[in-house]
Amino acid sequence: MAHGKRYRKQLDKVQRDRAYPPAEAVALIKETASTNFDETVELHVLLGVNVRHAEEQLRGTLALPHGLGKDVTVAVFAQGQQARDAEAAGADFVGGDDLAKKVEEEGWTDFDVAISTPQMMGTVGKLGRVLGPQGKMPNPKVGTVTDDIEKAVSESKAGKVEYRTDRQAIVHMSIGKASLEAAKLLENFNAVMEEIIRAKPSSAKGRYIVTCTLSTTMGPGIRVDASKVGDTDEVATAAAPAEAEEPQAAEEPAVA
Repeated sequence: MAHGKRYRKQLDKVQRDRAYPPAEAVALIKETASTNFDETVELHVLLGVNVRHAEEQLRGTLALPHGLGKDVTVAVFAQGQQARDAEAAGADFVGGDDLAKKVEEEGWTDFDVAISTPQMMGTVGKLGRVLGPQGKMPNPKVGTVTDDIEKAVSESKAGKVEYRTDRQAIVHMSIGKASLEAAKLLENFNAVMEEIIRAKPSSAKGRYIVTCTLSTTMGPGIRVDASKVGDTDEVATAAAPAEAEEPQAAEEPAVA
C-alpha cells in the first residue's frame, strides 16, 4: 500500500524493530498524530490463543479511567418507562420498532453503542446483518441487553468500552483521542492491558501477548513492550514531563 509524504515523515520517527516502553510509545503517538483532525488512538493486541475454541475467545467490557476523550453516542431500543429512563440517562436516540426499522431499512448506524431491553431483542435480533459487522449488536454478556437501562446508558456515556478477539486472535480497541493528555492515554492503555491479562483463558498455552501495537487513525504503528504494563515509574514520567525538565534548567547557571 502506497503512503503519502505526511505518513512517511511520521514513519521516519519510529524505530520499527524496537518495542517501546508504554510511556515512550504514548509520547511518540502524540508526536505522530499530524492530521488536521483529532485522531483516535488505537490499540491492537495479538494474543496467543486459539479462537477456534470458544473457551479461548475473549469478550468483555471495561470502563476506561479517562473515557475515550469524545462524546459517546448511545442508541437505546426500549419502550414505555424504560424508554423514558433511557432519555433521562442521556441516551441520544431512543425508540422501539421505529428505530429498529430505520436501522434495518436505511442501514442507519450513526451511534457508538446500542443498548436494548430483553423485551426488544426479538426485533433487535433481526438487525445482526447491519449491527454485527460494526460490533454494535447488543449482547447480554457485555451488559448491553439489560433491564437496567439507566445504568447501561450512564456507563456507556462515561467511557465503558467492549473488547473481543477477532478471527485472527487480535483485540482492536480505541483508547482515546490524540488530544488527550499523555498521562491519561497511558492510564487508559494500562487499564486495557491489565484487563486483557486478567481475562487470559486458563486453557491458553505458550506466549499469551504476542505483539502489542499503538497507532493513530492515520499514523504508523508503534510496537509496545507489554512487559512494562502498569509500571508506576512510566506513569509518573508521562504525568509530569515538564516538572522533570525545570530543575535542570535552574541548575545550569550553578554548574557553569
